Parts: sequence; C-alpha cells; structure tokens
Amino acid sequence: MAVRRIAVVTAGLSNPSSTRMLADRLAAASVSALRATTTTADPDGIEAEVDVFELRDYAHDITNNLLTGFAAPGLESMVNAVVSADAIIAVTPIFSTSYSGLFKSFIDILDPDALTGVPVLLGANAGTARHSLAIDYALRPLFTYLHANPVPTGVFAASGDWGAGEDEVAPLGARVDRAARELAAAVAARTAVRDEDPYDPASYLGEGRSFGHLLGGLAGE
Repeated sequence: MAVRRIAVVTAGLSNPSSTRMLADRLAAASVSALRATTTTADPDGIEAEVDVFELRDYAHDITNNLLTGFAAPGLESMVNAVVSADAIIAVTPIFSTSYSGLFKSFIDILDPDALTGVPVLLGANAGTARHSLAIDYALRPLFTYLHANPVPTGVFAASGDWGAGEDEVAPLGARVDRAARELAAAVAARTAVRDEDPYDPASYLGEGRSFGHLLGGLAGE
C-alpha cells in the first residue's frame, strides 16, 4: 500500500499565522478523509503524509530565482516536493482583493505544466468576509491555467470564523470537511487512473524531470 503525499503551501507572513492555522486544519481533515476513502488497492483506506512549506521561509530565495533564473538548493528541494506530491493544499492571505505577492511569486517560478492533473484544495483568509469570493475569481483561475485540478469547494476563513461567530453560509468546520472529502475523492480517482494505465501521463508527470523543467523560463533547456 503506497502512502500518498500531500504538499501544503502556505503564504502567511506572520508567526503564528491564521493562514497556517487554516492550512493545518485543511491538512488534518484531508488526512482523515483519505483514511475513510477505500479503493481496490487500499481497502482499508488511503494513508497520507503531509509536508508543510511556509513560503515566508523561502521568500529571499524565491525573489532571487525570479531575478536570476536559478534556485538555491533549499528552494529546489521544496519545489520538487510540491510538484511531485499526490495532492496540494494551497492557502494564501488575501491582500488588496487577491492572493499575496509572495504566493504569486512562488507560482511564477513553476513551469506552467508542472501541476497538470494534480488535485488542489484552495484556501484563503482575510480579516473580513467581503473577500470571500477571492478564491473563485483569483485563485481558481490561476490553478486552472496551470492545468491543475482544483476541487469544487474552496475554503475561505475570515477573522470571525476563528472566534464565536459563524459564517452565514456554512460554519468553517463544515466547509473544511467538505473540501477535504472532495480532495480525497480526487486523489483516489487519480490513483485509479494510474492503476488502470501505468503509461498515463498523470502517473509520471513531474517524476524523472530535471529541475530546470519544473521552473518557469527554463522549460526549453
């Protein structure tokens, strides 16, 4: 039984960070949802391990990569881990109605095809619920452009979601659990395709490729 890998990319700037809090909650729910998902290859549920990457720890290296086209070893290792994961959870704070500059800078160093077919759970947080549509008008088109597979439910958390208040649409916990189940189903479906056709491109995209092919601007080398 293969263990699936979930790469969590979080773009919070502070420490501790509400962005990281949301990412951790999504990751825990996704691991639980995968354990409850059975397939022919995993009749007892799908086991998963989680790698969390705080983009603030790579901010200088990301900027240098944008300027020079070369990645420091730590950034190279992180990018390889993200693009080779079985699923990605991507969470960003919302600044000026959209994803943060740090989050977009990280996306900009990836090859546009590096995430093709990868299931992605999208999350975002802000101080007010007025930005709750940012996932659908900013994040979802970004990952669709990358040919990733964002699950239908994105999870937005406002400051009130962490206190006594509840979102008018659905409590945060309900949205987290629904999105996690959708991610688990997407991972199981992608695994089934690999089992049926080992030569399907989705089964090896990102594996065996040089790091230059995983970074934007170097795909032709």
